[in-house]
Amino acid sequence: MKMKWAGVMPATTTAFDEDLNIDHEFVAHHAKWLIDHGCTGIVTPGSLGESATLSFDEKVAIWKTVIEAVGDRVPVVAAIASLSTNEAVRLARNAAEVGCSGLMVLPPYVYRSDWREMKAHIEAVFRATKLSCMLYNNPVAYGTDFLPEQIQELAAEHENLEAVKESSTDVRRVTWIRELVGDRLAIFVGVDDAIVESIAVGAVGWVAGLVNALPQQSVDLFNFAMNGEREKAISLYNWFLPLLRMDTVPKFVQLIKLVQQEVGMGNARVRPPRLELEGAELEEALRVIRHALATRTSFSRKGAKGQS
Repeated sequence: MKMKWAGVMPATTTAFDEDLNIDHEFVAHHAKWLIDHGCTGIVTPGSLGESATLSFDEKVAIWKTVIEAVGDRVPVVAAIASLSTNEAVRLARNAAEVGCSGLMVLPPYVYRSDWREMKAHIEAVFRATKLSCMLYNNPVAYGTDFLPEQIQELAAEHENLEAVKESSTDVRRVTWIRELVGDRLAIFVGVDDAIVESIAVGAVGWVAGLVNALPQQSVDLFNFAMNGEREKAISLYNWFLPLLRMDTVPKFVQLIKLVQQEVGMGNARVRPPRLELEGAELEEALRVIRHALATRTSFSRKGAKGQS
C-alpha cells in the first residue's frame, strides 16, 4: 500500500516465548491491537524490537507475520539495521519482496563512521528498492549524527527519502531541518519524552515506544498536540512523562516490555545480552509503573476507544 508518513507509528517490541523464540501469534495480535487504538503504521524490528539479536530470516518472518495480520489497514515499515552494508541492502530487498510499504534506515551497528561512509551506506539502502524511506538519526545510541545539512543533501539526491526520524533529543533539530527542507521531508520524533515540544515546532509523526503498552494514551497525546488542544495535551503529558522517560535509558527494552506485562499485553522476556530487571531496579520500575497505572485517567476524546 502507499506509504503515508504521519501519525503514531509504534516501534514494536518483539515478543518471545519461554524458549526465547519469536511468538508470532502474539506479534500478530499485538499489531492488530495497536491499530485498533489508532496507530497509523507498524515499524519493526528496530532497536526496541531487539533487532541486533534477530537473525536475517527472523526479521523477514516478522515482516511476513505483521503484513498478514494488518492487511491493508496500515503500512508496515521495515527497520533496516545491520553490521554490514551488504546485509542491509539484502534486508531492504527482502522487505520489498514480502510486501513492506516503507523502510526505516539506520546507520550500521557498532561502526561509528564519518559522513562519507555514512552516506555511502545509507545511499546503498535507498537505492536497493523503490520503497519510501525514513532516515533514522540517533547519535545517542549509534554514535553517528546526521546533521541537518547532510539530511538536506540526501533529500536533494534521493526522491524516495521522504521522512526522517529525529532522535538526537534536541528539539531544535526539528526547526533546523524544516528550515532547510521545508515540507520536503516528514519529520518524526523518535524519543518519547520530546513529542509535545517537537510537534509544536513542526513534527508530524511519532515513532513511539510506550505506545506498545499504552496506545490509546499515546494516540490521544499526539492528537491533542497536533490539534492545538494545549490543556489536554499538557495534562496527559504530565501524567505520562515518568513512563515516557523509560524510552530514553539504556534498559528501555526491558522497561517497556515490563509496562506491557503490567497492562496485560505481553511479557518481560528479552534476549541476551539483555536480562530481565531484578532486585531494587525492578522494584523501582514497578513502583513508577504501578503508580502511573493507578492514577490513570481517561483523557480520550469523545468516541475514542478506552485503553484495554
